[in-house]
This record gives sequence, structure tokens and C-alpha cells, in this order.
Amino acid sequence: MDMNRRQTLLSVAGLVTSAAMAQDKFPSKPITLIAPWPAGGSSDAVMRAFAESAGRQLGVSVVVENRPGAGGTLGASAMVNARPDGYTLTQLPLGIYRLPHMQKMSFDPIKDLTHIVGLTGYTFGLVATLDAPFKTLKEMVAYARANPGKVEYGSTGTGTTPHLAIEEFSQKAGIELNHIPYKGSAELMQAILGGHIRIMSGTLEFAPMVKEGRLRLLATLGSQRTKAFPDIPTVKESGWDTITESPFGIGGPKNMSPAVVRVLHDAFKKTLEDPKVLETLDRFFQPIIYMGTEDYSRYGQQTFEAEKSTIDRLGLAKKG
Repeated sequence: MDMNRRQTLLSVAGLVTSAAMAQDKFPSKPITLIAPWPAGGSSDAVMRAFAESAGRQLGVSVVVENRPGAGGTLGASAMVNARPDGYTLTQLPLGIYRLPHMQKMSFDPIKDLTHIVGLTGYTFGLVATLDAPFKTLKEMVAYARANPGKVEYGSTGTGTTPHLAIEEFSQKAGIELNHIPYKGSAELMQAILGGHIRIMSGTLEFAPMVKEGRLRLLATLGSQRTKAFPDIPTVKESGWDTITESPFGIGGPKNMSPAVVRVLHDAFKKTLEDPKVLETLDRFFQPIIYMGTEDYSRYGQQTFEAEKSTIDRLGLAKKG
């Protein structure tokens, strides 16, 4: 019995040691990072900058995989069936906390995800074509009131932050706008530059077009004016109490090993010191919004609850 017990203990010890060694070697192969937006837009560029920098920190390639559509939720959906080994990750945009309140989704943003690290966020604005019959937000509101349902605006998809920000603003302004959803920011930009829509709600990747005089910025949607356009008022300053800010970070499947989460957290946190990453964030007017694993998990829970209140208030909650 003593001999058998000793052999059993040695076997168990060997398995524990092997598991620990395997974990210590993480990562030992390329990591897939899902960007739930089309290639070519600002979100794609930012995620690729993070991936390249994190790959250098981890010693393996971090490969960006674009999965556009469904309001930016396809990355979170992919986590439901992904192995929790740290080799499949995704960006976690704000929409993943909102859309489950609006329609049936294949994932629960709290139960099915591991929140690893918060990194940055978007700055939003409302821009118009130069030939639009209004030059300011107040003029646009007056025009929309005189022409209900005839003013079209585009966003990166139904239920996304740029969409709901304008829906909330429209309710408070007492106007009716016609929403045209697109699959991502690159497609949205093509639509407004091509004259297919008069107004666009999106991130400040449109800034170069505004500076070149090809588009007109009506207002920004943050709590304060952006340093890129200090003369342009916020929506709230213009008279309508709408503030929209949108932090995001990196997540993985549920049940990930804390040790693996720590390795990934540390690598992505280090990217926020990378000059190339910082240059990319500056280019798209995205501030650093760092959150550690515990704070980011708490943010996810609080945002999920807050988004339910917003959806209920706007009358967009799913039925049944």
C-alpha cells in the first residue's frame, strides 16, 4: 500500500508540475485577437497597433481577425465556444453590454466573458456634408423639426453607441431622424463622403476630413470639448443633456486561468507605453482609459446594468 500510495502521489505531483510548466510557457503559439469591425477603419487600426505591441511583449504573434457586423458583438459571441486558454481574445466594445437588453444574443456579457484589461475609448461626434442646409447643431434641429423623418443619418450599426447616442439626443430635441446602419466606420465614411447620407454619427476618425474642409463638425458627444476641435461645442453645451463616452478593452472566454489573465493583462498594459500605440491613439483622438482586471470586471457589471436603464428609457427593450 505504501508503495502504491507513493507512486500515486508521484503521478499527481508530476501532473501538477506538467500543468504548471505548461502554464509558465504561456503563450507558446500565436494568439487570435478578434476585432468586431471591418478592416480599414479606426477601430481596426487601433486593434492592430495593440496586437503588434502586445505580441512583442508576449514573444508570439497576436493576429487580428476581423468579424464585422451585429453591432460589434461577434467577438463576444465567439467567446462562448472558445477554449479559455488565452489564445482567443476579443475587443469588448460598449455594445456588448447594451444589445442583450435589446434582442436575444448568444452570450451573456458578464457570465460568458473574462474581462482582462481596459485600454482606451472613443470620442464621438456628429458631422454633416458641406451642402447640408444647416451649419450648426441648433440649425440642424430646426431643419429636422420642419422636415420630420426626412433627415438621414448613418452610424456603425443598430444598437451601437453612435446610434443610441443620436436616438437619445433626438428624443430630447423632439426631432425625428431616419437612421441608416452600416457595418463599420470605413463603410460609414464612404457613405457620407459619397453623399449618400447628410449626417454621420461616429468616432473622430472623420477629423482629417473636417480639417480638410470636406465635412462639417456640428458637435461632439463627450462630457467636455475635444482638444482636436476646441471651438466646437458638445451636444450638452448646445442645449441637450446627452453625454456619450465609450471605454473598451480586451476580454476572453469565461473560466480563464488567473495566471494567464495576469500575463495578458501585463502585456496589454505595457502597450500603453508604446510610442507607436500612443501615436495611433492620438491619430484617432482616443484617450488612455486604463482599467486593471478587477476594475474592468466591475466596470462591465455596472455598465451592463446602466445600459438596461438606458434601453428601457428609450423604449428599445426586447419583447418577451
